[in-house]
Amino acid sequence: MSDVRIILAERVRKDYKTLPPSVQKKFKKQLRFLAHNPRHPSLQIHRIQGSDYWEFYVDKAHRCVFRQDGSIYYLLATGSHKIIDEFARK
Repeated sequence: MSDVRIILAERVRKDYKTLPPSVQKKFKKQLRFLAHNPRHPSLQIHRIQGSDYWEFYVDKAHRCVFRQDGSIYYLLATGSHKIIDEFARK
């Protein structure tokens, strides 16, 4: 059993609703990986260069931005790769 806790910000909830159904399905799958094994290779977790934010891959074109505090993951936004630019400036 994993001790990972995932908290979804309001923005990520709204962003999720705008994703195509096929990407929503992938997002849910990646959340399961994150909850059970944050080091799962398909997540490809890494820090966004020049920021305190992290990202994981939903698929080749979509990302999820988060902050981490120990085993708590605060998911902040999801969408196309363009969201990385927004968080890289913060």
